[in-house]
Amino acid sequence: MATREVNPHQPGIDPATGEYRVIAPGQTFRSVTEKITRIVLTPYTPLGWFMLIAVAGAGATMLLVAVTWLVLKGVGIWAITQPVAWGFAIINFVWWIGIGHAGTLISAILLLFKQSWRNSINRFAEAMTIFAVICAGMFPLIHVGRPWLGYWLLPLPFTMQVWPQFRSPLMWDTFAVSTYATISVVFWYLGMIPDFGTMRDQARSKAAQYFYGLLSVGWRGSVRHWARYETASLLLAGLATPLVLSVHTVISFDFAVAILPGWHTTIFPPYFVAGAIYSGFAMVLTLAIPLRKFYHLEGLVTERHIDNCGKVMLATGFIVAYGYGMEAFMAWYSASHWESFTFWNRAFGPMGWSYWVLITCNLAIPLTTLWSRRLRRSMLFMFVLSLVVNVGMWFERFVIVVTSLTRDFLPSSWGTYRATKWDYMTYFGTIGLFVFLFLLFVRFLPMIPMSEIRTMLPGAKIKPKVAAEAGD
Repeated sequence: MATREVNPHQPGIDPATGEYRVIAPGQTFRSVTEKITRIVLTPYTPLGWFMLIAVAGAGATMLLVAVTWLVLKGVGIWAITQPVAWGFAIINFVWWIGIGHAGTLISAILLLFKQSWRNSINRFAEAMTIFAVICAGMFPLIHVGRPWLGYWLLPLPFTMQVWPQFRSPLMWDTFAVSTYATISVVFWYLGMIPDFGTMRDQARSKAAQYFYGLLSVGWRGSVRHWARYETASLLLAGLATPLVLSVHTVISFDFAVAILPGWHTTIFPPYFVAGAIYSGFAMVLTLAIPLRKFYHLEGLVTERHIDNCGKVMLATGFIVAYGYGMEAFMAWYSASHWESFTFWNRAFGPMGWSYWVLITCNLAIPLTTLWSRRLRRSMLFMFVLSLVVNVGMWFERFVIVVTSLTRDFLPSSWGTYRATKWDYMTYFGTIGLFVFLFLLFVRFLPMIPMSEIRTMLPGAKIKPKVAAEAGD
């Protein structure tokens, strides 16, 4: 039998141990520290970074213009009407919340399961979560028409005795998303504290030393610090793990508690959660592959990380496919005329093209190609596939929201939907805001956790900070 020769200089099977390498060989405590800190502490910012942030800033400015005009003129500038009272705002809200799920899953669940391959991608996945929640959080405020009264959603003791309607899914969204955002920010910041201590020690300018010293909150890398850090990380991971399931479950209740055909179904909670993880990992690949190439991080973000993300997408993609199948099955099995017509209208009605776009992008392309190990390790293919899946998941929300509302119980109330320029400006503006915030994060904060990477290096039998000081 022919055997394949192993190249010892590439990430892959370690010929000495027979185990899979998580990072490329040849990495040392010093090289990991220098490679990651150099990206942030360099006085020379790459020209490509300025070009990208200029484009993203233009998109964020477009969002500012759209929201300002919305406040001045009202939600009538959007395409929402009767019967389509929900439009791009709810679609984008659900889409952005879904993207943020991968960061929590990578950070919390994989930490509890002690999956070491998460260490190279968890930091910017957590940042992705926070920025996605920021983009999503604005839509519940602006789509109600009076964002300056958003504080009414909070259970404040008003003298008028006007209390929030706790039976409204909008209230459930408020508490679910705010809790999710709070835990995500605390978890993200806590994980960076050891790296802030390293950045403080590596910085040469007084301003950088003061800035990172302030963020490191006195981190010295002592045994007591590490013990408290690990305890807090595990506790926050335990708190964040239920949020992966609960947040998008609550979001699905926006639809499932309604009596509208196509929405009133119990498959929505697990179907929405799986779809959120599906799109979230697609966005992780969308960000990780260009960063890996642009900053020459091939030794830290290896092919194995991309391969594992592809496997997670394959698994969650089949759960999403099961959800699509159950929708079709229940439309037939329920013997409900309205359910059957709703499903037929989604696939073959006036807007049926959008349904086949989501089937192609979410099922046909990914679930037939991700079986191939060679394709899962192709950077170009996985990057293009991640974009395809994100487009498909947006169209999934479009189909759920729009096609279900255009054809109601009464034919006399039927209508259509055509987005306006303000809908598109708001949507693409949130993408610009997301990229703008992410580029700032990449430039000024460590996007890969040095302290966790060091624990995977040969000989790392003591705490990473102590080992780094001994090695340096």
